Amino acid sequence: MFAEMVAQWRAQGPRPDLWVFGYASLVWRPEFRAAEQRLANVPGYHRCLKMWSRVNRGTYERPGLVFALMAGGSCHGVALRLPHDEVEGMLPTLWAREMPNPVYDPKWVMCDTAQGRVRALAFTLSRQSPSFTGTLSNEQYRQIFTHSTGRYGTTLDYAQQTLEALDTHGIKDHALARLLRQCAPTD
Repeated sequence: MFAEMVAQWRAQGPRPDLWVFGYASLVWRPEFRAAEQRLANVPGYHRCLKMWSRVNRGTYERPGLVFALMAGGSCHGVALRLPHDEVEGMLPTLWAREMPNPVYDPKWVMCDTAQGRVRALAFTLSRQSPSFTGTLSNEQYRQIFTHSTGRYGTTLDYAQQTLEALDTHGIKDHALARLLRQCAPTD
């Protein structure tokens, strides 16, 4: 999958830069320095907290959740540009971060930005994936927010950090704000 994605990037033309679409933690912790950031909208996909996390935000005994980019709707986020000369050195690190297990479906998506459209790499999730949660009740979210912790902390902290980072960029995610209001522990 990695080699195929690299070949698709190289096929874009001579010395192409690489755009990556950030819709959750890549917005607030990309772990690489982007040469350029643009507010972006990706039609045909939406951000949702519907992917099981058994390492980063939970455990096998008490799974947590991470965001997924799933088909339907549209998603506001940040397009991050990596200059051609830095892609080969940075891409394996990005891939290891996002794809330690082949859970996401990496895809090329079109990002609408104020400066024009860009083709970006995005990490999406299929509804057929065993990591897709399906519909969760408010009580299930509340239990996960209260009890699930993994290598990088709690699901609740991750969701709150994402909402705050989106707000900082002027991106309003009303569904996430409502979920946190309704389901975050009140202690």
